[in-house]
Amino acid sequence: MPDAYPRYVIPPYILRRIVDRGSLQQQRCAQNTLSHVQTLMAHVPGRPAAPHVTTPGLLERDIYDAGQTQDLPGTQVRFEGQPSNGDVAVDEAYDYLGITHDFFWKSYQRDSLDNRGLKLTGSVHYGHEYQNAFWNGQQMVFGDGDGEIFNRFTIAIDVVAHELSHGVTESEAGLIYFEQSGALNESLSDVFGSLVKQYQRQQTADKADWIIGEGLLAKGIHGKGLRSMSQPGSAYDDPILGKDPQPAHMKDFVHTQQDNGGVHINSGIPNHAFYLAASALGGFAWEKAGYAWCVITLWQKTLIFQPLPGSRFAMAKNVLAKRSLMPLLKPGGASEWCYESCRS
Repeated sequence: MPDAYPRYVIPPYILRRIVDRGSLQQQRCAQNTLSHVQTLMAHVPGRPAAPHVTTPGLLERDIYDAGQTQDLPGTQVRFEGQPSNGDVAVDEAYDYLGITHDFFWKSYQRDSLDNRGLKLTGSVHYGHEYQNAFWNGQQMVFGDGDGEIFNRFTIAIDVVAHELSHGVTESEAGLIYFEQSGALNESLSDVFGSLVKQYQRQQTADKADWIIGEGLLAKGIHGKGLRSMSQPGSAYDDPILGKDPQPAHMKDFVHTQQDNGGVHINSGIPNHAFYLAASALGGFAWEKAGYAWCVITLWQKTLIFQPLPGSRFAMAKNVLAKRSLMPLLKPGGASEWCYESCRS
């Protein structure tokens, strides 16, 4: 995989809200996390070659304990096939890395994140009350949260899958992490994060909650999660965190210099488009809308904020026809309707 900036699940604007509105302890935790995020975002270190497996579809996981330090990867505490050590964060990381790998392999015949058998590595207990989780281009890293605003970051399978999916986008699409392309980058991770959760629960589109970060907000915080794909802007409304700022429509696109041009904010637009498409098609979203989204937005390296070039449109039509998904591309169909809602 090429070098890339770390991708975080908690955007800087949320951490800044906590610094402005939280208690002294909450402010300290948020400021420490924010400072660390800004430091890492300012540097893109070269990385050693990541380990791979040679058998297609073979799952290999390594889980490490950072011991509340910021030294990676930490001490190995569980490897592939090893039983639980009794640490819930270790078990959640191990299980959710496995389910995400299983999802990509069985649903899309994708051999790990890079399609070349990348070994999946995760480190838990990163930092002291660290309020984030991130993909650093080579492995997953999970903080424990402070227990007052955020719970441990391994608690939500959609957060784990979201961050891992940045590895997929990184190896396929080369989306610049800024403004519209950055928002699409974040949205693709939300889409895959939600689909992995639905896949785990075997939920059809109409039964899914379409919430990203379910269970991540601590007791007492007024919210369902970090983002809502079905109703962007409604995930939380809290005295400390403020109100969820995501728009659902291109006419409400937020122009800002923060958050790399609002990548975690404007991702609500393609998120909602995907939700509409998945709801219109029904059934298991990863089999229909999810496959179409991969073809149109990721594997063909086409931005949903731009018209599809003719050759790629024809290619997508051919693939979708084989999957009996042509209604997505017909006039008035779900995809055209959703794309138009994004652009108009």
